Amino acid sequence: MPEVTIKIGGRGFDVSCQEGEEAYLHSAAKMLDDEAQVLSDQIGRMPEARMLLMAGLMLADKTAAVEDKIKEVEAALAEREAELEQLRNAPAPEPDRVEVPVVPAAVTDTLAELAARAEALAAEVEEKTAQ
Repeated sequence: MPEVTIKIGGRGFDVSCQEGEEAYLHSAAKMLDDEAQVLSDQIGRMPEARMLLMAGLMLADKTAAVEDKIKEVEAALAEREAELEQLRNAPAPEPDRVEVPVVPAAVTDTLAELAARAEALAAEVEEKTAQ
């Protein structure tokens, strides 16, 4: 089990960790050291146990805020997923009805008759003008 020396609040601590977790331990120690540095800057020198307790509480407070935010985001995500599922399960909308005008047969017949009369008159006029 590797031994790692970490610095928190300007003080060194020897800590054991699992093989391969050294980077994680250094990262966590850096977070704790950052909080301890804030305390040291604001309050000054304090007993080691109190400094570690206060720094740990400050990190716990930040963690609680992040967990609350995660819960809010998860709730919003759940709402969106429920809405999406509802839309997927909803019946397909009715297709738009398109009305195409239909010309009644009587109108077509009448137009054909008028066209035939017009052609007959045109032929008559041509005959009379040819004479």
